This record gives sequence, C-alpha cells and structure tokens, in this order.
Amino acid sequence: MLVNGGLNLSELDGWWAEAYSPEVGWALGDGKEHNEDPAYDAQEADELYRLLEREIIPAFYNRDEHAIPVQWIARIRASLARLTPRFSSNRMVREYVGICYLPAARRYRRRAADKGALAAELERWHESIENHWSDLHFGNRYVQETNGHLQVRVQVYLGRLDHDSVRVELYADGINGGEPVRVRMERGEAAAGAVNGWIYQVTINSNRPAEDYTPRVVPYHPEASVPLEAIQLLWFR
Repeated sequence: MLVNGGLNLSELDGWWAEAYSPEVGWALGDGKEHNEDPAYDAQEADELYRLLEREIIPAFYNRDEHAIPVQWIARIRASLARLTPRFSSNRMVREYVGICYLPAARRYRRRAADKGALAAELERWHESIENHWSDLHFGNRYVQETNGHLQVRVQVYLGRLDHDSVRVELYADGINGGEPVRVRMERGEAAAGAVNGWIYQVTINSNRPAEDYTPRVVPYHPEASVPLEAIQLLWFR
C-alpha cells in the first residue's frame, strides 16, 4: 500500500505505532490496551468519524485551481519518502528471521544436544519453580539514601527453592513511557535464624524517590525465556 501512494488511518498498534507521524497519515487511540471496554470503543468510533469528517475527507476534496488535492499529495510524498525505505516485507522477514527464528533454532539445538540434557535440566527447574514458588516470601526491607545514592537491603526467604533458580531485582516503572528500571540485587549474608533466608542488597545512583523502587523475585535460568516459560512474580508488599 505504501509504495502505491496509499495513506494510512489506523490504530497505534503494530507497525503503525512505530511509523506514525501527523505528516504521513492519521492515528486512532492512545497506544494502550483497553480490552473490550464498550466506553472506549464508543470513544474511538467518535474519533474515527471526527477524523473522517473534519480532516481526511476535506483534505482529499480540497483542491486548487487545477483540481489537484495539494494537502493530500503532500502527505503521499511524505509517506513515500519517509516510510517506504523503512517498512516493507523484506524488513519484516529479515527481522523475524534475525530476532525470532534463528535464535529459536539455536536454542533448540542447545536443548536437544546430548540427548536433551539441557531440556531435562530446564524441565526440572520449571517443576521446582511450579512446586515451590509458594514457599517464597519477603521479610523486612531497609532503605538508606545518602548523597544521591540509594541503598536497599531486603530479606528473602527461599524455602525449598535454590537461590540460583531465582533472581531478586529492584524495580521501578519507566518515566514518561520509558523503559522500566530493573537492577539485580546481590545475595549477601544469610538472614539470622532462617533456613535458606538471605539478605539481598544493591546500591544505585538515583534522582528518584525511594518509594518508586520495589524489590521483586522472578524465576531465573540462563537458558530460559522468562516470563514466556515461567510467569511467576513475587512483589515486596
């Protein structure tokens, strides 16, 4: 469609979330998930008709003395110039192969080698996570702020889980749609009077308040895809 001069009006989803700008087309929605919310569907329907009636149709029929839709053609030219070099089936295939298919094939070969030794190890890890995740719980958290540094220490009781099968992180939501902060906390001394209880700690540079950060525990294996293969998550509360 792009190479034929077609203009796009679409949800801010998939490729259009990456490609959209006001000079090359029109967008619906806010780029967030709203499930099957009838109120939001009605809001988007109103927005669709507003765009059609006030922007898209007038732009197509607004023509100069030579019957040329100048605004429409300007958008076509911007779309062709900016988008066709970046968005195509060639790029899609390259990215699917490079990002998805080849890494998946390499993982399969590693897991299938030695009569499936790694696959069997991962299955034991997964069973342990499934069976013993409920043993996990947090103890106390200690936070100290000094000269722009934030030191966080937290007690984590692993129960029957091996400490290598999980990772403790300090987490904060991203700012203004940015990437979230995920910092690995290091296992330190054993928690006093506990079996398989440990003190995890980390010190970070931060210009954000301590309340933005929350410890959490996630499953971990260097050959596993988390959360695809293990969806468990334990937050400090």
